[in-house]
Amino acid sequence: MHVWINGHLLDDPAAPAVAVSDHGFTVGDGVFEAIKVVDGLPFALDRHLQRLHGSATGLGLPEVDEDAVRRGIAAVLDAERLPLGRLRITVTGGPAPMGSGRGHAEPTIAVVADAMQPWPPATAVATVPWPRNERGALAGLKTTSYAENVVALAAAKERGASEAVFANLAGHLCEGTGSNVFYVVDGELRTPTLASGCLAGVTRALILEWYGGREVDEPIEVVERASEVFLASTTRDVQAVERWNDRALPAPGPITREAQAVWRGREPELLGR
Repeated sequence: MHVWINGHLLDDPAAPAVAVSDHGFTVGDGVFEAIKVVDGLPFALDRHLQRLHGSATGLGLPEVDEDAVRRGIAAVLDAERLPLGRLRITVTGGPAPMGSGRGHAEPTIAVVADAMQPWPPATAVATVPWPRNERGALAGLKTTSYAENVVALAAAKERGASEAVFANLAGHLCEGTGSNVFYVVDGELRTPTLASGCLAGVTRALILEWYGGREVDEPIEVVERASEVFLASTTRDVQAVERWNDRALPAPGPITREAQAVWRGREPELLGR
């Protein structure tokens, strides 16, 4: 693992680096991006940085210093060429008084790079009883306030699944803790709209752009009629779902295989940019 924070590459990535008064640490006041690295190159970097800016704006943070972020990315990727890895960019409100109010310090910017193992070709998911709030202040933002996801994912893992899936307050299918959901009904590939409260996933957008699919909001029970399902995320790419709760699914199904083939063919276009 290599860590760059506020302009400096750390000699010891485990050394103390963030003040205990940092608002990201005390109240989760921050945004982040996770980015796949292939052969030392970040995937879809420009799109991820665009979303980072949007999340920061939505959270009311100062404008992200993109030049600093890019210097941090270069520093950690130059430190070790990763065949397969993950970048994490975090921007927080910086040091602040205790409590919810922000201070006047500069934001904290951290970039971390580490090796990553590929996901298996198929996985299991489980629905959880807690809804996403599609009307909440953080809906659609990629913030560091992830405790809800931690609880949901722990519950899913107790059921032998690698991902938890939420409905929203309307009872519609929404998203996973770190993935978007695609499903096939009557031969049509579908995924929830952004109005559902799901994250505007970079991988999600590329699948719709490169392969196609219909954005639609439907009750989460629609997956009981789905002939196949896959997850999409920056680390999973297009990952088939072989079990949803107790229901077995073909993994991969024919449409999932087609989407995977398109993904593999076009992924190199966005390496390094």
